[in-house]
Amino acid sequence: MHQRENLLVWLLIGYIAFFASSQGAVIWVYISEVFPNAVRAKGQSLGSFTHWIMNALISGIFPHMAARSGAYPFVFFSLMMVVQFFVVLVVYPETKGISLEEMQKRIEAMRVAHP
Repeated sequence: MHQRENLLVWLLIGYIAFFASSQGAVIWVYISEVFPNAVRAKGQSLGSFTHWIMNALISGIFPHMAARSGAYPFVFFSLMMVVQFFVVLVVYPETKGISLEEMQKRIEAMRVAHP
């Protein structure tokens, strides 16, 4: 049993390290780049608000889920991260090296092509 506890600590440290250098940091850059200039401030506010509300909900719900069902919440959130990986890969536009104005044109073109 003690070996599993040590493994859990290292898995948690690994999760924190990978999250901090990926999704944990990228969300703030991404929400500042995908909104058109006319609504950028409102878009960033909505993105930030949504991000923090979901963090609070997950932080509040997770201990109750884990207490009742053991490892299932870990499996659920791991699967959601896999789904998120593919959603980001397929749906989200690349923003690297693209001006805000060009990003706005691309998003508008995507919106017209896929109403």
